[in-house]
Amino acid sequence: MNRNYRSLSACAGMLLAGGALFSAVMFAADKPGDAEKGKDTFSSNCGSCHYTTSTEELVGPGLQGLYKKAALKNKKKVTDANVMEVIEKGSPVGMPGFGEGLSSQEKADVLAYLKTL
Repeated sequence: MNRNYRSLSACAGMLLAGGALFSAVMFAADKPGDAEKGKDTFSSNCGSCHYTTSTEELVGPGLQGLYKKAALKNKKKVTDANVMEVIEKGSPVGMPGFGEGLSSQEKADVLAYLKTL
């Protein structure tokens, strides 16, 4: 019984470490996102297609209250990972991906800004 407990503890520890590693790789920013910097980055890269003060569509969906919604336009749950995936890869209906166009820190900043809307 004690041996099973150690094995279970080891597995849980590996899962937690793997999740932390995934987060570090997924959001490889040097420091936590800065919403003020994210606002500037958003304005110059995203603002021509997305409203931030409305849910109405401009070219893409309005993003006001994004993190209060149950799902993204692609029907995925609103999580940091799913929002970052859209920022990185874009969408099949016209949004370009910014995976190469923005640094990891800039993407983390935009994510922090989106949480303020």
